[in-house]
Amino acid sequence: MTHILAIDQGTTSSRAIVFDAALRVKAVAQEEFAQHFPASGHVEHAPADLWSTVAGTARAAIEKAGLRAADIAAIGITNQRETTLIWDRATGQPIHRAIVWQDRRTADTCARLRDQGLETMVTDRTGLLLDPYFSGTKVKWLLDNVPGARDRAARGELAFGTVDTWLIWQLTGGKVHATDATNASRTMLFNIATGDWDAELCRLLDVPMSLLPEVRDCAAPFGETRPDLFGRPIPILGVAGDQQAATVGQACFAPGMMKSTYGTGCFALLNTGADRVPSKNRLLTTIAYRLGGRTIYALEGSIFIAGAVVQWLRDGLKIIREAKETQPLADTADPTQDVILVPAFTGLGAPYWRPDCRGAIFGLTRNSGPAELARAALESVGFQTRDLLQAMRADWGAAADGVLRVDGGMTASDWTMQFLADILGAPVDRPVVTETTALGAAYLAGFQAGVCPPPEDFQKTWALERRFTPAMDAATRDVRYARWGRAVAATMAV
Repeated sequence: MTHILAIDQGTTSSRAIVFDAALRVKAVAQEEFAQHFPASGHVEHAPADLWSTVAGTARAAIEKAGLRAADIAAIGITNQRETTLIWDRATGQPIHRAIVWQDRRTADTCARLRDQGLETMVTDRTGLLLDPYFSGTKVKWLLDNVPGARDRAARGELAFGTVDTWLIWQLTGGKVHATDATNASRTMLFNIATGDWDAELCRLLDVPMSLLPEVRDCAAPFGETRPDLFGRPIPILGVAGDQQAATVGQACFAPGMMKSTYGTGCFALLNTGADRVPSKNRLLTTIAYRLGGRTIYALEGSIFIAGAVVQWLRDGLKIIREAKETQPLADTADPTQDVILVPAFTGLGAPYWRPDCRGAIFGLTRNSGPAELARAALESVGFQTRDLLQAMRADWGAAADGVLRVDGGMTASDWTMQFLADILGAPVDRPVVTETTALGAAYLAGFQAGVCPPPEDFQKTWALERRFTPAMDAATRDVRYARWGRAVAATMAV
């Protein structure tokens, strides 16, 4: 039993990766699933799709690795955060589709709470802002809008969970209703200072506390899988939200270390150690991880659209067939054109927090075409990352001026990573293992199982594949970033 199965349940696909005891990848299986957009600003997933793709890819990865369940020491789970589900405790049937983290339907609820002067209290307790991104107002919406849901919740018949909790429930056959501290910290119902669900926040959002799962450390027992799933039970020993799992996978264990993950969105985290650092620049204060009952905090900046802008080029505009075509297309763009794309398709995240905004394109000419749009799409990721890092520098100080460790699918693009280093004016380090989200989940489970070493030894195994250093002169960098700032301001003014 020297292998670990990592379940990586993402926004557009589910993946399962088998690692050996040295945390080397032995097999990968992945499956995309449908996205549902029932109204403008609404994004949903079918809970059955989340579960079936996880179960299917987990079995496939074990088989591709040539292993049996008896060879798997533990399962680690990492997941898209904030996505919200409620289901019947007796039947396991969801009462509605999952409301995805990108969903904006509760913007009016957040605005009303903000108008009542409640955001400061919410931020003091949760580290979050009043935004529809987080789970709390999604739970309230489900209870208020699904017929009979509020009465059933009051009777204790329903269970709430983010995707990790839903998967744990399914994997254990309904025996375990639990989450970890990182996922709990993203619900707007969890007090990150006390480490418990907050009764006053639950009352504020009309959420019965009987709905809520038990909160455990990131490396902890979360039950065993049903025997019929893999042929024998496998313990679930590690859980973390995707961005926190990537922070662990990048071995960002020391205060001041930064990582940025480029998936559907982009999420930058700065480890602040045992100190909760309140942001004065509209970043989030969140839990980076909790091990052995000790909580480590982080500052986080959240960008809603990163890799999703490439999916838009593919599925919306149909100017590419595969994501890998974006870089060579961008290379052919007219250097005299300066097209700027603000990809606020589901609003703007940090540091603006404008859920009402929608995307905009600036600088179009008669000669603008697919190449210029592809370049603008990739550059938008760099511009948005600079927004986050400038806010982090203001909150944390000079210690945030160092190297940025990057991971996720978009980091495969040398073009995008070089522009990122250029516009940041800072080194960008791409590790040998860029799938650090799954790696972090595997490490947490392996650490709990006794297969993997403690953090101080694990961090020594981090390996650099390539460092990107800034090649753009400071004057050009400042001019280009100033133009981005004007484009964002114009987008927010519409």
